[in-house]
Amino acid sequence: MSGDGVHRIVERPRGAVTVRDGGRLVVRVQLPLPASARPQLLLQRRPKKGQPEETGRSLVLESARPDEWEAVLEADPALEEGRWDAYVVTGPGEERVPLLPGLRDLRGLVSGGDAAWGRPVAVRIPYATKDGRLAIRAWRRASHAEAGRITVGSGAMTVTARLYGAGLGEGAQVALVRRGRRPVVVRVALSAGEDQDFSFTVDYADLLAEAGGGAPAPAVWDVFVHPCADTPRVRIARLLDDVADRKTVFVYPATTLGGVSVRPYYTLDNDLSLEVAPQPSR
Repeated sequence: MSGDGVHRIVERPRGAVTVRDGGRLVVRVQLPLPASARPQLLLQRRPKKGQPEETGRSLVLESARPDEWEAVLEADPALEEGRWDAYVVTGPGEERVPLLPGLRDLRGLVSGGDAAWGRPVAVRIPYATKDGRLAIRAWRRASHAEAGRITVGSGAMTVTARLYGAGLGEGAQVALVRRGRRPVVVRVALSAGEDQDFSFTVDYADLLAEAGGGAPAPAVWDVFVHPCADTPRVRIARLLDDVADRKTVFVYPATTLGGVSVRPYYTLDNDLSLEVAPQPSR
C-alpha cells in the first residue's frame, strides 16, 4: 500500500479461467494484495475502428486465499459480440492493469457447451492475445448455423451443419453472397437431416460462372442459410468449441480450376467463407 492509502500493483497480475456448467466463467487472479483490498475485474470490449470505448463490465474480485482473488462471470446477461480485454482495477480512480493469461480450463466448451437448437447462441471463449494478454471472445446471435465437417473434393466442398435459434422448413436453402458494392448471390440446395442438421455441396464452377465468361476477379463469398423461404439469412460459422481464432488453425486445401484457386476458410470472426483468387501466370 502506498502512503496515500491506495494499493499499488508491483507486478503484472495473472488470470486463470475455468468454464463451468451453464457457461459461467470463473476467473482466479494472482494478486499480492491484503485481504482488506477491494479489487475489481474489468472486462472492456474493444471498440470498432474510429469509435470510442463503451462502458465495460465490472465484477468484484473476492478474496479466495492469500494473494488469490476470484470473480464469476455468469452466463446472463450475455456479453455483446466482440473481443473483451481483461483488466484489474485495485481501487477507485486507479489505472486498469492488463491481466496476463494463466491456465485456461475450457473442457466445458469442447462439446458445444450448453447450446440448444431452439435458443439464441451466446458464446464466450477465454484466450491469450498475440501481445500476451488475457481476453474473452464473445459471440451473441439470435440464430446461428454451426458448421461441422467440411470435405473438400476435386471441384466442390460439402459441409454439414446444425441450425440453432430457428427451425428448418419449406424452401430452406444455402446462399453464397459475394462481397462488394454489387453483391451477387448463388443459391445452393440443402439436404435436411435430423435434429436441425443439414448438409450442402458447393460446386466451385457455379462461383466461377458468375464472372460472365471473363477472367474471374479475386472475390470472397460468405456462406449463409435461409431456414425457410422468405426468412432472413443466417450466417454459417464455427463457434461452439474452445477455439477463439479458427482462421489460422483450421486450414483447408485450395482447388485450382482453369487457373483460378478456390478455398474455404474461416474469417477472423470464425464465419465460413470461400476465397476465389486467380493464379499468377508462369
